[in-house]
Amino acid sequence: MNQNSAIKRLFSRPIILFSIVLLIKSAVAWFVVFSEGPSWSMAFTEIPFFLIVFSMIEWLASKRKILYYMIANLLITIIYFAVLMYYKYYGVIATYHALQQADKVTKVGESTYSLITPYYLFIFVDILFFLFFMFRPKYIAKWKERGAIRMSRPVLLVLSAVSFGLCVFNIWPNHASMNEIKKAESMGILNYELYTLFADTTEDEELIAPQDITQQAVNEVKGITEPAAPLYFGADKGRNLIVVQMESFQNFLIGLSIDGQEITPNLSRLVRENTYFNNFYTNAGQGTTSDAEFAVNTSFYVPKNEPATSSDYMRKAVPSLPKLLGGNGYATATFHTNSVEFWNRTALYKAIGFDKYYDQAFYGDDDHIAFGSSDEVLFAKTVPELVKMDAGDQPFYAMVISMSAHHPYRIPEEKYKMVLPDRYKGTLLGDYIQAQNYADYAMGQFLEELKASGLWDDSLVVFYGDHQGVPMYTLGSGEKELINGLVGHDYGYTDMFNIPFIVHSPSGSLPAVMSGTGGQVDILPTVANLLGVSVAGQLHFGEDLFNQASNLLPVRHFLPTGSFINNQSIYVTGDGYADGTNYSLLDNSSLPGSSTEAQFTAVQRLLSLSNSYLLQLPDRTDQTDQ
Repeated sequence: MNQNSAIKRLFSRPIILFSIVLLIKSAVAWFVVFSEGPSWSMAFTEIPFFLIVFSMIEWLASKRKILYYMIANLLITIIYFAVLMYYKYYGVIATYHALQQADKVTKVGESTYSLITPYYLFIFVDILFFLFFMFRPKYIAKWKERGAIRMSRPVLLVLSAVSFGLCVFNIWPNHASMNEIKKAESMGILNYELYTLFADTTEDEELIAPQDITQQAVNEVKGITEPAAPLYFGADKGRNLIVVQMESFQNFLIGLSIDGQEITPNLSRLVRENTYFNNFYTNAGQGTTSDAEFAVNTSFYVPKNEPATSSDYMRKAVPSLPKLLGGNGYATATFHTNSVEFWNRTALYKAIGFDKYYDQAFYGDDDHIAFGSSDEVLFAKTVPELVKMDAGDQPFYAMVISMSAHHPYRIPEEKYKMVLPDRYKGTLLGDYIQAQNYADYAMGQFLEELKASGLWDDSLVVFYGDHQGVPMYTLGSGEKELINGLVGHDYGYTDMFNIPFIVHSPSGSLPAVMSGTGGQVDILPTVANLLGVSVAGQLHFGEDLFNQASNLLPVRHFLPTGSFINNQSIYVTGDGYADGTNYSLLDNSSLPGSSTEAQFTAVQRLLSLSNSYLLQLPDRTDQTDQ
């Protein structure tokens, strides 16, 4: 048989042709997502799924068989593409939960497109090829003719039965694994997607009874006791509170210089002159920036499979920092240059009870960077509003959210404030450094305006990063060498999730450095303590960082289920606890024995307590934003 005849026979059996095509695409996805890359197990796990889908087409279709093959090919290709794109930023396997947020992709287009590596688009080449030939009549006729050839029914039955059996064999023994990456690798990507959909629709989380969700129960799980007379209680009583959330800001930037140029001179000066928490970590999940807003303002954990602002939490009357301070005579407002509709912040601000919000409608679109006006515009227009609030009869709580240093960090060149060496040019890391250097410049202007207005001396002001900025999964080998050189070791989880937390207290009585482990959920009780506002009547999962020596911080979404941070390490779940890995908070090195199974169990209990409490809260009376 000559080569042409073999090719014709291949095309006359679309079930073989399309299986080969999809197997190649699955190899691309496996190469990106799994550390071992493609293997023989890939064929064993992925092909049976293809064959089930294609057997259904063979069984049911006749005239338009090739068209249905192409549709199936396109849909599976989109799944593979979504998986590898999502992994590049989040480090996890995308499921239907992530695809439900697909409308956000159009609003962060530049950020999404920056993750595309040219060879990713290779998986769409065959689709373009088929489309090209679809509109040529002679090929359409041939494809109809070959597609009309029906496979033997007994062969299809055997093929379907064997493929189904293999899918079950791949799925069931691995369904109990807690590590989603390992689970997807063992099941196969498509089997994992199907299993996740099935499991989520058939298995409901059992909620803990409301009477069992108390502050004492939370403290017992965390292993802490609240002091009768906490240190620094009321050190800044009656003062304003200004909370500044810094976009994508990671802790390794503090004090860092390149060729004698300090990247963040203003924030580094803040660290030296105020109280600095150097072991502080993000609690954000899939909703990133908006999740950080939620965690900071509520001291609850974000939901597992969706952003807080897209969850049922937004229908609830959620206990929060704005409500707590509002009940103690504070006016409250939040400031953000993006549209309030993005990430459903309209619902968020109603759920947590801000009196007022300022968004794009207030700031306009002048000096546009990322998704709205620049940080310079943000701070320049915010300070006068803070001055107006300060002139009132009551203290205020203001949350100010920066945005210019948003992924992919491509700020206009006229905004560059430093010159990077050539080795950084054209890299994500270089763009990140330039963007954060500019954000620091704008922050410096903000600080000067706060001081000039007198607000600095009359306000408790805190600063923190919202979430990671340089995903380890996105970096090429050259960029990894660059960032390893900057942090002094192999860049990893402990660097990526470590964000700064800086507290400026006019009282001047606080320590210079606090090295205990903390997270965004701890901000509410920490600032409440300084302001002399009791949180005894409000359930919270964070702790006052000036009065506790131990901590447990669940990591949502960006690491496998069950992962957490304690005082020594980040623990990353394996199939269960026993085969998990501990990474030292000091240098990301392996640190065996630095976590316990009791902590592993406690973290899951904390997440269940938080979720159960929020879901059983009464609905808000105003649901017009839903």
